[in-house]
Amino acid sequence: MSNDLSIYDTHAGNWWDGSQRFLRLLHNIVPARMRYFSTLVDWQDMSVLDLGCGGGFVSEAMARAGARVTGVDPAAHAIAAAQAHARQEGLAIDYRVGSGERVPLADERVPCVVCVHVLAHVASLDAVLAAVPRVLHPGALALSAPLTRTPPPRLPPPPSRAAVLDL
Repeated sequence: MSNDLSIYDTHAGNWWDGSQRFLRLLHNIVPARMRYFSTLVDWQDMSVLDLGCGGGFVSEAMARAGARVTGVDPAAHAIAAAQAHARQEGLAIDYRVGSGERVPLADERVPCVVCVHVLAHVASLDAVLAAVPRVLHPGALALSAPLTRTPPPRLPPPPSRAAVLDL
């Protein structure tokens, strides 16, 4: 299924103001996601890829928990909103325009990737599932949290292990 990025461009200016119902929902789910993820990950000084970061809700939560975050999303306006909000909050997050099909990171760059509400919307799930392991360290952790009740995606493990979680 192809993702219509125009909704993210249209509402990027409202990402953090609470005026859009779907964005409020995404924002309000973050604390629960982070509580669960934090039982699995020590965020302090962990390099993390937030794949499909949108305007940065999860990226900011991980950064506040001590992670060094790189956020990647194909919606340029959402990335601009994320960059502006992170600056305003004094958070050092490396936001990049890119896609899961062609992750703009070097090989074996991160020990953890987080995909929240993303994999059901990518243009090619097979391409994402092939690209993500390339950027993970051996033994990396992959965390996925779909918003819907669709079956959880299965990421092929990087050279040693990966955990995919359906929350």
